[in-house]
Amino acid sequence: MTTVRTSSLDTPAWRTWHDADEPIRVGISSCLLGQKVRYDGGHKRDAYLMEVLGPWVTWVPVCPEVGIGLGIPRPSIRLEGTPEAARLVDPKSRQDLTETMIAYSERAVADLAADDLDGYVLKKDSPSCGMERVRVWGEAGQPDKRGVGVFARVLMDRWPLLPVEEEGRLNDPVLRENFIQRLFSRHRWRSAVRLGLTRARLVEFHTAHKLVLRAHTEAGYQRLGRLVASTGSIPDAELFAAYAQEFHAALRSRATTKRHANVLYHAAGYLKRVLDADGRRELTNLIEDYRNGLVPLVVPITLLRHHARRFGTDYLLGQLYLEPHPKELMLRNRV
Repeated sequence: MTTVRTSSLDTPAWRTWHDADEPIRVGISSCLLGQKVRYDGGHKRDAYLMEVLGPWVTWVPVCPEVGIGLGIPRPSIRLEGTPEAARLVDPKSRQDLTETMIAYSERAVADLAADDLDGYVLKKDSPSCGMERVRVWGEAGQPDKRGVGVFARVLMDRWPLLPVEEEGRLNDPVLRENFIQRLFSRHRWRSAVRLGLTRARLVEFHTAHKLVLRAHTEAGYQRLGRLVASTGSIPDAELFAAYAQEFHAALRSRATTKRHANVLYHAAGYLKRVLDADGRRELTNLIEDYRNGLVPLVVPITLLRHHARRFGTDYLLGQLYLEPHPKELMLRNRV
């Protein structure tokens, strides 16, 4: 029989699956931490990353341009050519830094992978670190904003399931919640592996994440369920590797209002026998208010969690969906 881990008022649900001795490690473009590594000797310190998310993670700073030996300050470099075959060039000296940057990026990403990370935050618009919409200068002298920074491309190609975002995109509340959800989920998986993964622990891990997964992708949730049901029919190492691949891929699908509403109704079903008519009506009305954009997600979630604790509904109390990350981040207050 699977053990159900439940949260308490003293221990938030998200903490029950995290190894307190293993920090949530997140790679980051050094300039976003306030380090003066930019071409002009300045920085791009990001207040949200430093002051709000920072207390919950351990940053691993990287500046690829300094990494390849460029000084501070230094000439501004840029991408030239086409988005499909862009070169990293110093437009004044005409020095081509592409191969040097690729070689450095391959080494740096390999080192980061050896230490393992839970995610990465890149600097937008950077010819080395931008993950999308980076200017690529063509022969006509007009920029094409479909480029990807050289380091960012290597990072995402070599580590496709690592949660990666740009600091600019994190101003979008939905993208921010999705990214941080993935950070904490990846760390929970790493903690499970670090503390000793077994078939029974895999079933417990999957059970705790069922509603989280369904809010992201029903198809991915179903595939993971079939994998878990196959325990015993394939070797453990193969099973765990396949689950990790599918789990991280499923969370790449962005949770939507419609999916959240479906999950909320599913969760409410576990309370229908203990709530009276007024209680059921109140919960249904709040879910509909959320679906219609009248209240944020935290409102029906809070009521669900209240009722789960009030009636001792162990299945819901064991669902990380009700509290997948620290409430201090207030992520669900804005989605």
